[in-house]
Amino acid sequence: MALRVVVFVVALVAVLFAAGLGYLAILPSVGDAPQRVGRILTAHHATEDALLPPAKLGAAVVSVEDEHFYSNFAVNVIDGAGRAAIATLHTDRDPGGSTIDQQLAKQLYPHGSGLLGTLQEIGLGVKLSLDYSKPEILAMYLNAVYYGHGYWGEVAAARGYFGVSPGHLDWAQAAMLAGLPQAPSAYDPLQHLALARQRQRHVLDQLVVNHYLTAAQASAAYAEPLGLR
Repeated sequence: MALRVVVFVVALVAVLFAAGLGYLAILPSVGDAPQRVGRILTAHHATEDALLPPAKLGAAVVSVEDEHFYSNFAVNVIDGAGRAAIATLHTDRDPGGSTIDQQLAKQLYPHGSGLLGTLQEIGLGVKLSLDYSKPEILAMYLNAVYYGHGYWGEVAAARGYFGVSPGHLDWAQAAMLAGLPQAPSAYDPLQHLALARQRQRHVLDQLVVNHYLTAAQASAAYAEPLGLR
């Protein structure tokens, strides 16, 4: 009996794997992802940061958006699929991508909503993760998302809010920017500073959880002046 169960499980996994590969094959190619990022920035008269993702902003975004981003590929996909499925079941929530890969897919390859849209995001996120390195995906994400107040991409946001380049953001500023893409209008620090500060505190706490900062360092960063323009 035990052998039959093992054989059944192995066969089921093989069928699901084959079905997954088949589904990926019918999805659009993601070879043009960098060009799509460029088109988004051009459409909003923004500048692309072609360098590697800035360390502090990258760490802050990963900590608050996708703490398993650098984990084993399978772990990240399963975690993201599970969170997206839960969001889909709760109809009062946006069923968009949960992992950074999925969120980038949603930004670059518009599609329908609901379960089918979630499956497409998961599939396209997988394809992005297979075609590009983690730094490349993170760099594209940071360049493609909206940070509120008319700022598209990390360059416009860092310069617009703080008057610095992305690579010169301090932890306080990086945490503030990392919290904006979830709700850029609601967390706009120039319009809703109190809410933006609450979100910044959450990002700093996640940086502590993910061992980028100590609790003392996070508290010190929260106490620092932001230098908003």
